[in-house]
Amino acid sequence: MIQHVSLEVSEDQVQDCVAFWIVLGWREVPVLPGIHDHSTWMERNGVQVHLQRVDPPTIPHGGHVAIVDGNIDETVARIQDAGYEFLERERYWGSRRIFTRCPAGHRVELMAAPPG
Repeated sequence: MIQHVSLEVSEDQVQDCVAFWIVLGWREVPVLPGIHDHSTWMERNGVQVHLQRVDPPTIPHGGHVAIVDGNIDETVARIQDAGYEFLERERYWGSRRIFTRCPAGHRVELMAAPPG
């Protein structure tokens, strides 16, 4: 099991990224002392995304975080309502999946079920 993934974001993008992850169904959680000055943590079901403050951040073009979301239809509706763009992808294994980008530019894939 992966416990967390770290994504680099600039200081001025942190709050917009927090709002994005909340739309995806995540919540902000406390950060350990000594780390809180350069990191913001988001969590869902025991898995975390750490937003690391780095100026300038490195944003991979094709790399992405893939998340299984059993309520993908509801999440996509929230993404639309919040004004974020997304791209519906082919259902290679029969499950809905989309790509979107957080305000810092990181690609995020949401899938109704994992491959297999």
